[in-house]
Amino acid sequence: MKRLLMSAGLALGLLASAHAAIDTFEFASEAERQRYRNLIEELRCPKCQNQNIADSDAPIAMDLRGEIYRMLEEGKSNEQIIDFLVSRYGDFVLYKPPLTSRTLLLWYGPAGLLLIGFGVLGVILLRRRGQQKDRSAAVLSADEQQRLAALLEQNSQDHKDR
Repeated sequence: MKRLLMSAGLALGLLASAHAAIDTFEFASEAERQRYRNLIEELRCPKCQNQNIADSDAPIAMDLRGEIYRMLEEGKSNEQIIDFLVSRYGDFVLYKPPLTSRTLLLWYGPAGLLLIGFGVLGVILLRRRGQQKDRSAAVLSADEQQRLAALLEQNSQDHKDR
């Protein structure tokens, strides 16, 4: 009975902490509600790093949802709302930041690293291929093979005599 009560308490505790934030904003039309949903789903939460404002329970995301609602009620366009948030939080709030001199590394960095990796791999493979050619060129002549065999034979005789 004690285990059952503890399990039930734990389950209730987990359910209580897993609730999501529910916005109770009133919109004039369904089009306004859809604009709001689109905006909060396409903007990133500054605190959560890889979660949009709609899905985040962070206090700043709740504040931003309220701010977006307020700006929509004032009649601001999507571009004005996005520009306001970008000016305040930087390009980080955009999932697709614009291509500017500041974001060149963000856009082309992964491709550059991939090219560098392929270059390093190519150099390694060329060096190994060159080493294999050097090894095959180091074949002993007939005289050298006879001399080597004699030295090995002499070495084994010396060890037997001891």
